[in-house]
Amino acid sequence: MSLVNLVGLTPADLEDLAVDLGASRYRGRQIATWLYRKRATSLDAMTDLPKDFRATLAQRAFIGLPTVDRVTASLDGSRKLVLRLEDEALVSAVLMPDDDRLTLCLSTQVGCGYGCTFCLTGTMGLTRNLAAGEIVGPLLVANGLLPEDGRVTHLVFMGMGEPLANYAALVAAIRIITDARLGLGYSPRRVTVSTVGLVTGIDRLGREGLRVNLAISLHAATDEVRGRLMPVNRSWNLAALMAAVRRYPLAPRQRVFFEYVMLAGVNDSDEDARALARLLRGVRAKVNLIPFNDWEGSGFERPALARIVAFQALLIKAGVTTTVRWSKGEDIGAACGQLWEPVPA
Repeated sequence: MSLVNLVGLTPADLEDLAVDLGASRYRGRQIATWLYRKRATSLDAMTDLPKDFRATLAQRAFIGLPTVDRVTASLDGSRKLVLRLEDEALVSAVLMPDDDRLTLCLSTQVGCGYGCTFCLTGTMGLTRNLAAGEIVGPLLVANGLLPEDGRVTHLVFMGMGEPLANYAALVAAIRIITDARLGLGYSPRRVTVSTVGLVTGIDRLGREGLRVNLAISLHAATDEVRGRLMPVNRSWNLAALMAAVRRYPLAPRQRVFFEYVMLAGVNDSDEDARALARLLRGVRAKVNLIPFNDWEGSGFERPALARIVAFQALLIKAGVTTTVRWSKGEDIGAACGQLWEPVPA
């Protein structure tokens, strides 16, 4: 019988495991507290569990966290964590400080199979999905690297992979992250899931009742341009995508985020801005304009600053809340669209 990784089990799963081992559900709640609240990295650290129960638990389960392959610091204060999984696959997580915030960008897959033409991760192809424990594990590792009284404040599923293509593991991870009693206790308003536009996944996520933020990797306001940049648009065009966005349940002051990588001569004209404003009409939206982060062989260029500012001004004039998001970690290959690691042979 293979051992079960406790990291990635929800508190309810841990209660069920305790009962399966002949103990009370209370023991499962203790395990959850040690894992997700007290940062325990070994069963021996769970000192209020009876020794005989710990011994039984050790025969069925273990605490498995990714190992830190390397940490690279950026001039802007962000840090890229490259983490090695049990099968030697590498994934990235990026710590990004901003005033009193510390945001962690998390991966959900090894590589990505969606092949967006401006994204270096897409050149890796898809190796496999991450298990729930491999999604939550990097957060536990990142918090463990911080001072004892510090922790990540915000989480974005915008790293390697398409989160909604690994749906079950993503939702399990979110439930652990947002469980206020026995999990990691993050507010859903501090958790953002980004998607290239998997309409069925957006609808499913909306029905989960998780109330996390939704971010759409949009990058174009017409099917002609988006279809060239993002193959997924051939399966779900902009009309289908925007219909799903409008169905997604929002709290009273919540908005949908739209990520828009600006590519010189491709999607940065005044007409592109006007088309984007029309597309978002009636949606509680915030647009994040992301000046393209270059990588070797991309074939794209970042627009001039004046073009970016003019594009933003047109959106704001049309009533669309718009910011320019200068990606952190560009100098260390950790910015939006730059994450890449070699695939194990």
